Amino acid sequence: MAGEHAIEVKALRKSYGKTEVLKGIDLQVKRGSLVALLGPNGAGKTTTIRILATLLKPDSGSAKILGHDVLKEPDAARRLVSLTGQFASVDEDLTGAENLVLVARLLGFSWKQAKMRAAELLEAFGLTEAADRQVKKYSGGMRRRLDIAASIVVSPEILFLDEPTTGLDPRSRRQVWEIVRTLLRSGTTILLTTQYLEEADQLADRIVVIDQGAVIADGTSSELKQSVGSGTVRLRLKNGEQRPEAEQILVRALNQPVYLEKDATTLSAQVSDPALVSAALAQLVEAGIAFTDFSLGQPSLDEVFLALTGEPLDETETEQAQEIA
Repeated sequence: MAGEHAIEVKALRKSYGKTEVLKGIDLQVKRGSLVALLGPNGAGKTTTIRILATLLKPDSGSAKILGHDVLKEPDAARRLVSLTGQFASVDEDLTGAENLVLVARLLGFSWKQAKMRAAELLEAFGLTEAADRQVKKYSGGMRRRLDIAASIVVSPEILFLDEPTTGLDPRSRRQVWEIVRTLLRSGTTILLTTQYLEEADQLADRIVVIDQGAVIADGTSSELKQSVGSGTVRLRLKNGEQRPEAEQILVRALNQPVYLEKDATTLSAQVSDPALVSAALAQLVEAGIAFTDFSLGQPSLDEVFLALTGEPLDETETEQAQEIA
């Protein structure tokens, strides 16, 4: 009998040739929760998902799905899970309805049951008007919603979502988030891989940060933010050309590294003692450096990742590149 954890991973290792992709991953996911695996391409997220979905064998370690060992009982484990990969797997030449009916028939539904289930899912995912349209004519967001719908024709105990919003525009991404929240409320356990910091922050009960095949942090969003300092100061300068000078002043005053953000006028730093901030601001004013915006608050997940790895998480559209993992 499985305990409170739907997923249990211990000391999982996997190499491709001389490249060690997983270096002893430990992971536990409680029933009915959503855990996000957060990390850059090549971190080992997809390899972990593939092993749990019984698509790949580890070199060592163990993984259990609701008490079933994925190596010793792969068929039993496979019946409990569903996987939505990084790219839509539906047939583009079929209509949305035909895709769902096909999946339902393959899963043993009668024709009548398959059509009823397809109609239910199309309505739930906002695709009824596009039901009879070929998928090749769908937008990226519509394809992704259809792909997730196909994954839950039979409601799975556990759903693996491997970067489900890769390449989507912000509106489509938020539509997928609402679908994920609905599945979570229905009791489905979800393991989500993502490179989007906001996605992990919005959806996850817990965030597991993976870098270079190892877990480097594990906790709630608040716990991770608290772990890197009592707060973060962020400044937007009136003149971006003064940012190098402002950086030097903040480094001296706060005794902390300063992060130069993508906006050429903005910089931020962790603050171990908020009392130091007043002195830092006074030194900036004395140096003739004007700023238009100032905030002191909890660190962002981006700053957490920077503190843990020494590098910011790249959230550009290079997510579409496949992991070696």
